[in-house]
Amino acid sequence: MELNADFTARVVVHSETLEWQASPMAGVDRRMLDRIGDEVARATTIVRYAPKSHFSPHTHTGGEEFIVLEGVFQDEHGDFPAGSYVRNPPTSSHTPGSDKGCVIFVKLWQFAPEDRTQIMIDMNKMEPVAAAGRTGVSVVPLFHDARETVRMEHWAPGAAVTMDLPQGGEYLVLEGGFSEGGDTLNKGSWLRLPVGGTLSAKAGQNGAKVWMKLGHIPHAKPPAV
Repeated sequence: MELNADFTARVVVHSETLEWQASPMAGVDRRMLDRIGDEVARATTIVRYAPKSHFSPHTHTGGEEFIVLEGVFQDEHGDFPAGSYVRNPPTSSHTPGSDKGCVIFVKLWQFAPEDRTQIMIDMNKMEPVAAAGRTGVSVVPLFHDARETVRMEHWAPGAAVTMDLPQGGEYLVLEGGFSEGGDTLNKGSWLRLPVGGTLSAKAGQNGAKVWMKLGHIPHAKPPAV
């Protein structure tokens, strides 16, 4: 299966307008944003766990990165409330589920094979820092290596935000919204810009809280299975 698999194209998906699709596990549904592959896939997805649902124990051969958007996600490592950012590197394993239900934004098969860095951050407890030279922008760093940079940014109401993207970028609206390229993005909207692209955004009247990943687009490829 291929969905939004042309990484040279600008893509916008308003995830909250998509129908939920059943996964192979009962009680677990998903909204697909991009995908290369079938059940084993390089994928970006919104996943919803019904109360008391769970996946079978499994190993993340290609790594897993996720944000808890609603509810509480659970596995052997603990309980992760909304606002949690987690990176489970290649070779890590767990049995994910949720007693009360949750919704997560998850990316699979997008790690460097040698990456073994485990990260668990409650973004609610991170104090944003004003971004030097960028009016109306503050930043919460989440991860950085030679391959990619991941962070959350707070944009003040009406802030103009411009980014040159020599290696592309990806954005998920967590709160508020912004306009970009003729599109209005609100909570749950997802934007992917190609290598050499430019983000030219203006935050809405309530500002915006935006998760972003930069630098990873050149590494997009099918899972090595």
